Amino acid sequence: MKVAVIGTGYWGPNLIRNFLAADHVEGVVACDRDAERLAKMGKMFHGIETSENYEEVIVRPDIDVVVIATPVSTHHEIAKAALLAGKHCFIEKPMTASVAEAEELIEIADRKKLKLFVDHTFIYTGAVRKMKEVITSGRLGEIYYFDSVRVNLGLFQHDVNVIWDLAPHDLSICDYLLAQPPIAVSAIGSCHVGNNLEDIAYLTLEFENNLIAHFHVNWLAPMKIRKTLIGGTKSMIVYDDNETSEKIKIYDKGIDLTTREGVYDTLVQYRTGDMLSPKLDQTEALAAGTRHFIDCVMNGETPLTDGHAGLNVVRILEASGVSIKNRGRAVELS
Repeated sequence: MKVAVIGTGYWGPNLIRNFLAADHVEGVVACDRDAERLAKMGKMFHGIETSENYEEVIVRPDIDVVVIATPVSTHHEIAKAALLAGKHCFIEKPMTASVAEAEELIEIADRKKLKLFVDHTFIYTGAVRKMKEVITSGRLGEIYYFDSVRVNLGLFQHDVNVIWDLAPHDLSICDYLLAQPPIAVSAIGSCHVGNNLEDIAYLTLEFENNLIAHFHVNWLAPMKIRKTLIGGTKSMIVYDDNETSEKIKIYDKGIDLTTREGVYDTLVQYRTGDMLSPKLDQTEALAAGTRHFIDCVMNGETPLTDGHAGLNVVRILEASGVSIKNRGRAVELS
């Protein structure tokens, strides 16, 4: 198959590199309106075909897959045109700028029997796949909470706030690991650079059975933190993506609740056991994701991070905007 990669900015070169290295891909066309970027792609990937007009490229009969790595405000327009032209689509996160746009892309892809893949890259890391394995095995027991911090100094975006920029990573991980939809979303945030886009925000999701998820995202932090805590009735997980070796640590820690006969007060006892740091698959996440997508195209299977996974994240992002405008009021999700 032949692949068109639209957008050669920050993430585009990584996509080009991985698709060029993938089996069953015979060539990649790099598309961008910036001629200097295209010239750079030509030097980085010797002999690659380039074009400044994506509209002409996506209707070419030799193009089978369109990869979209442009600003989120353009995702729907480009993906819709590609799907209507009969091309499978690989879209960077977040999938679209609204729920309505995401739903339309899903409908078109289903109707035309095309694959729609959303690049929730972290789902394809060895760390997240291992956490899924641990949770599915029942080792954590009933999940109490999912708590995430993703902060650093920059990169400021010009079209979306910090929630739309950073939170999709952790929202997609939460959606994949918990495998249940939230019932309400609340968010607060503030802007400090005068562009009306929040650069610090706190997002909370409420689930059934008292399960809660909290996300802290920030472009104004003095250091880079990428940490998630997941607490259950049996064990707890600490996931630190900045760690080079022990990214996942499973703690046999928790509480035991008992009520003695004749005593109505609940007694809380603390439990402390061993810590385990499991071995993780070191395959590059983007390489694993591109291979999975190509396999789905070749074999007619549904991608792990399909349009519905993308929609789940966009629904929360859209609700967070409503909540922020209403000073943190909870937004119920159907």
